[in-house]
Order: sequence, then C-alpha cells, then structure tokens
Amino acid sequence: MRPGKMAPAGGRGAVRGLWVPLALLALARAALALTEQYPALSLLQQELHRQRQGSAGGCASAGEWGEQYSAECDSSFLHFHESDCDIGGSSSCESVLSLNTEKILNQAKLLAEQKRFPFATDNDNTNEELAIAYVLIGNGLYDEAIRHFSTMLQEEPELVSAIYGRGIAYGKKGLHDMKNAELALFELSRVISLEPDHPEVFEQRAEILSPLGRISEALSDLTKAIQLQPSARLYRHRGTLYFISEDYATAHEDFQHSLELNKNQPIAMLYKGLTFFHRGLLKEAIESFKEALKQKADFIDAYKSLGQAYRELGNFDAATENFQKALLLNQNHVQTLQLKGMMLYHHGSLDEALKNFKRCLQLEPYNEVCQYMKGLSHVAMGQFYEGIKAQTKVMLNDPLPGQKASPEYLKVKYLREYSRYLHAHLDTPLAEYNIDVDLPGNFKDHWAKNLPFLIENYEEQPGLQPHIKDVLFQNFESYKPDVQELVCVADHLGSMMQYETPGFLPNKRIHRAMGLATLEVMQAVQRTWANSKVRMNGKTRLMQWRDMFDIAVKWRRIADPDQPVLWLDQMPARSLSRGFNNHINLIRGQVINMRYLEYFEKILHFIKDRILVYHGANNPKGLLEVREALEKVHKVEDLLPIMKFNSKTRDGFTVNTKVPSLKDQGKEYDGFTITITGDKVGNILFSVETQTTEERTQLYHAEIDALYKDLTAKGKILILSAELGEVDAVCNLILSLVYYFYNLMPLSRGSSVIAYSVIMGALMASGKEVSGKIPKGKLVDFEAMTAPGSEAFSKIARSWMNLKSISPSYKSLPSVSETFPTLRTMIEVLNTDSSHCLKKAIVVV
Repeated sequence: MRPGKMAPAGGRGAVRGLWVPLALLALARAALALTEQYPALSLLQQELHRQRQGSAGGCASAGEWGEQYSAECDSSFLHFHESDCDIGGSSSCESVLSLNTEKILNQAKLLAEQKRFPFATDNDNTNEELAIAYVLIGNGLYDEAIRHFSTMLQEEPELVSAIYGRGIAYGKKGLHDMKNAELALFELSRVISLEPDHPEVFEQRAEILSPLGRISEALSDLTKAIQLQPSARLYRHRGTLYFISEDYATAHEDFQHSLELNKNQPIAMLYKGLTFFHRGLLKEAIESFKEALKQKADFIDAYKSLGQAYRELGNFDAATENFQKALLLNQNHVQTLQLKGMMLYHHGSLDEALKNFKRCLQLEPYNEVCQYMKGLSHVAMGQFYEGIKAQTKVMLNDPLPGQKASPEYLKVKYLREYSRYLHAHLDTPLAEYNIDVDLPGNFKDHWAKNLPFLIENYEEQPGLQPHIKDVLFQNFESYKPDVQELVCVADHLGSMMQYETPGFLPNKRIHRAMGLATLEVMQAVQRTWANSKVRMNGKTRLMQWRDMFDIAVKWRRIADPDQPVLWLDQMPARSLSRGFNNHINLIRGQVINMRYLEYFEKILHFIKDRILVYHGANNPKGLLEVREALEKVHKVEDLLPIMKFNSKTRDGFTVNTKVPSLKDQGKEYDGFTITITGDKVGNILFSVETQTTEERTQLYHAEIDALYKDLTAKGKILILSAELGEVDAVCNLILSLVYYFYNLMPLSRGSSVIAYSVIMGALMASGKEVSGKIPKGKLVDFEAMTAPGSEAFSKIARSWMNLKSISPSYKSLPSVSETFPTLRTMIEVLNTDSSHCLKKAIVVV
C-alpha cells in the first residue's frame, strides 16, 4: 500500500463542487505506519482513506449517499453556509468545473450576490472580484487565482477573504512542495491574527498541518475551532486525527460527540466501530458496524469491516457472509477481495483464496499483497512454477526512494529461496534430509527475525529443475479406503486442537496436518516403546524427544510455508549466544491483544505478588503504602501510579517468572519476562517475552532429556502391563515434558500446536485418547507458562482433556510415515478435499 496523491479540484477529489479536506490525506501516511504492526487491519484504514477522499469528509454526491447529508454538505476550503448547501440539487452546490469563461463569470456573479465565499465584504465590486478568484480555484487554476488575489491585496493588504483564498490556492497547488505548504500556513495564520474567531480558518490550517505530520498542531487548531463553534464535522475531523495517532479512546469520544450532533453519519459510525476494533473490543465494534449499515444499507466499507471483525473473532461463516455482501455491492472492490482471500488462505481454503487474489490482480496488477499471497498459495499447493513467477514480480517492485518497503517485499526473497529448496526435495524421502541443517545459518537467522534480506556471501538455492514436476491434484476417492479413513480421523483429531479464542481462525489445512502429525507421533512412540528404531535425518536409531517433536514440526512447516518453523538452537552460534526473543505485546498504547485477555488477571496477580516481595526487600518502610495501593489495582493500567513509589521502577519494571525443576528439586529456571512501561494510560506497554539463550536451552534440554528417558522406560513397561497406575504415570510424564517445552519455546513459530499434537499422539501411544476440547479462551502454551509448576499444568490440562481409552480401530490405520513418505505426498494429502468425511462420519470412536 502506498500513499496516494492529492487529487486536484475538478478531478476525482471533487464531488459536486466540494473539495476534499486535506486532513484526511494524512490517513494514507498513518495507514502505512499501522500496517507494520497490524497487517490484518491495514486494508480497513487504506480503504477508509480512499473512500473518505472521495466523499469530502462525509458529504458526497447524491448518487452515493443521498440527501441525508445535506446538513454536513460543506467544505472548509469554500466554507459556505451549511444550511444553504443541499446536495440534492441546489444550484448553490452546482459544480463550477467548466472552463467556459462566460460560465465562470456567471458562477462568480452568483457567488458574489449570495456572498457564498469566505469573508465576503459589504462592497459588491470587491465581492465580484473575490468570487472570480474563488471560481478559478474551483477550476484548478491555482496560479491564476493567486495572481488575482495578489493584485487585490496590493490595493488592500488586509483584505481577509483574499488572504484566505490565496492560502487555499497555495494548499491546493500541492503540499508535496514544502514552499506551497509554508505559504499556505503563512496566509492562514495571517487570517487568524486578523479574524481570530472564525472556526473554519483553524480547521483549514489543521488540514494543511496534518499531512505534513504536524498532528499535535493540527489537533490544537481543531480544538480551537470546536471551542468557537462545535459541529459534527469538526468532531469527526479531530476524531480522525486522534484515530491515526492511535489514541483510540479519545477518537471514540470525538466520534461519539459528532454522532450526538448528527446521528445520521455512517462514516463516523464506522470509525467509532474501528476505535473499538483496535482496542480489542470486537463485539462493540460489530454493533457499531451494524449501526452504520442501518443508516446506509449499501455501505460497502461497513460490510467489509464487519467481515474483518468476525474474522478476528474466529467466526469464518459470518466473516464470509459479510465479505460476500460487500462484493455483491461491488464485485470489483479490491480491498474486500484481498481481505477475503487472506481469510480463505488462513482458513486452509487455498483454491478459493487463489481465485480472490487473481481477481484482485486483474483489477490492481501492482497490488503487492495480492501478488505475494498468490505466490504463497501456489507454493503451498505445490505449484512451484506459478508460485515463484508471482514471487519474482513482488521482488521486482522496488520501493521508491524514501519509501518504506512493504512487509511483502521484505518477506518475498525468503519465500522464494525456501520454495526452491522445497521443490528440489519434493521426491526425496523425508527421513533422508533435514531443513534445519541444510538451510544456511544466516538465512534462517534473518528469516526467523523477519529482517531485511541482506545476507553477506549468500549463495542462492538452485533454480527449479525441469525434471521435477509440480504437485498434481489428488482426488480423495483415489486413495485406498484405509488411507481415506486415516485422513478423516486426522481431520477430527486436528479439530480438537482449535483454540476458541478471538484471533484464532479455524484452519482446516492445519487441522489435517496436525491430525496426521498426532497419528504419526502415536505410531512412532509405540514403535520406540517396542524397542524399534526409527529412520530420522538419514540415520537409523532409537527415537529421541526431538525426533518426536520433529514429526509434528515437518507437518506444521508444510501446512503453511510462509512461516519459518525452525529450531532456535540450530541457529548460528553467534546469534544464539545473544538470544532469541519470543516477544508478545499484550497492551501497546490502547491496542489490546485480544488473544491473551483471559490471562491478564492471572498475570496481574503474579505481578502484584512480585511487587510486594520486591518492596519488602528493598523498601520495607513503604511496604504498607504499596500494599494499600495494590489493593486498588484491578487492571494493568492501575499499576502505573505504583511505579512511582520507587525511583528504580518509575519508568517501568520487569518481573521474571521461574520454572521449578523436577530433576533437581529446589532448582529454578528462567521462565518468561513481564515488562510494563509507560507514564499514563494510552502510553503503556505491557508485554511478555521469552529469551532463548544457549545456556537456558541447555538447562531445559537436560530437564526434557531426563523426563524423556523416564517416559521411554515407563512406556516399555506399559506395553507389557497396562495397569492404571502405569498409565497415569506415563500421562503425567508426557504433560511434564511438554510443560518444559512450552516454557523453553524452542521454535521460531508454531510451538503451541506442535506441542499439543505431541501430547495427543504420545497419550494415544499410552492407550489414552483426548476427547475434550480446549476450553473457550484458554491457550495451552500460556497455561503452561503461567502454571506454577509441571504438576499444576498436568492437573489443568487433564481437567479438560477428558481422557478415555483409545479405540482398538486405531491399530488398523496405515502407517502415516509410509503412506506419506515425501513432501509431494504430504502436499497432495493436504490439498485433497475430504468434505464427504462428514457425510460418511468416518471417525474412529
């Protein structure tokens, strides 16, 4: 997404004689900044910017919005009296775009007679001269208008209307030229010094300041304008600036004030919804979007925003319905096609996603997001030739000088190199090679850290080999019945891993991949307990704990090649010694990470306990005061005043969790770090991070090694004697082992679902099947990370797993590793449609 250029008056930016408020052009710049942190939301802002450009801040043509906006049909460039401007057809709103001289003079005469231009005088001749200059502005003849105003000012230096008009003309010439901006601001400031009580001048100056990045000055001007004469438009404009400054709470107040003054404003209602959206208040956002649709039934942006809100809630059906409604109104709506395509990709519906990206590119051939996602979708389905062709187009789209590279541009070279590697190994048995060893260390390091592709002495992967063909579509019915059953069972098992939490969209491709991983783990663990060896990374040996996780890792990798699922301890030594930070923002400013809301209170209690311990050791005299203050703390923001009690914590503090060892009683490992900084609500950073260093990794590995050794020994006993006590011991060992895995966070991505598939598979090997779903709002990795110890985690996990004895029919399923021995066969089975699994109910129970 790139910032748009300001449309000249009389071009696309003008709507029936009304000009676009410059303040709204700042949305383009702001949307770029927001895209970096919230890629899923950027299109909402991009489209709102485009749409508002075309509707003059809420006043648009009768064809778009009807007469409901007559009260708001105005422009601060030509600030005519609101009550007279009826866009339904009033001659006073008629466009003055024709270059016919006679018509220009007639329009000028009409404007002069009605005094429908800023700061009209009592002199009819002066008014006619002023009106001509304003009509010249309306025709895009800015230099001519400036000369006309300048001539008048030579005779009357303090003619306010001419100063104001000249300022407008400089602004309309284009703010990309700083000279124009400075002259426009100079003239408007002169007007304010001469006529300090006119809100439209402050608003006009704000609309010059905001695209220049001088947001605080623009806000100050809009505040002054509101003090002089509040209006729905002024509150809406100021709310927009607060919105792009990420002050969503204050923006919400302004949109609310605007709606109180004029309730019939779909755009303001939409923005009100977006202020909720960004703060993680999805249900409130949805209500606002629905309200906007009540006001305007064919409001495409509201349907699109509603679709995105439901997508964030994880409600695929409702999101699809609203995206579809937007496209029914305009089948060529690029932003909706893009958002819908991305949702379909992350739902695992790659074929459908691809159709949306292709349509998007027909309409916008240089759309980087659609081009990147098209390439990614092709590669994920094993269509490497088309995939790499699309990726190369993104690589050729170099940023303009001074322009920030898009996330897609930064990622695409990693994807292309990885795609080439995958294609070269399509038919190599998976047990004979290892991605973590084969890929260059610096490549993995940069990819995992999402750094620009600036790797010294990097040798590119070989190009596609003609003798290796792309993956062909595999019809589900072409699989043997036992393989069909294997796939359907995998789909069922994978669905058991779905988080029912906002931010987690069900992904049927991931479900199948991790269901197959679960079955393969089960079969491999059973073989290990029966003293059989496994073939891993080109060697035949007894399976170790990492091999067990590697089974799940390979399935997670191939399900979504966009994400680098890499072992951090296999990174270059220099990089590992510095540590890898797995960082999660829980609150940044006013943006709440809705995925982790369930854990805020738990973490808050932990922080309060640690603060008391800290002050007890370092500030015992002030302990009572701190304790009393903490009793009033009910949310994270309430901690900010507590930070002032100690000079060392005034600017923020960190709290470290500890993970108790089972191997060495009394010993503790570093868990994760909680950080809180900020000086006021809205400027807070509340985050957690796990720092994976070499030393920390070795400590956790020793713990996991000991547990795995014990698990293998008890598993072998269990094979011979299925006593209840043995099964319970094995269960607890599996959960304890994964507890340390979760706290170590040894992978760059995907640790949570990988570990849970290992839990399910290993439990099945012990004769127990997970039949309960993960409770709503719960995240297994955070349950482990916030549990006081492995026993506590085991107890919590078992409370929802509802373990039952495994069905004997699992033993008759074919070997996963033998059925899908190569990347090609893995991609084939992930691509195949198994929708009739549900019809036939082929699920082992």
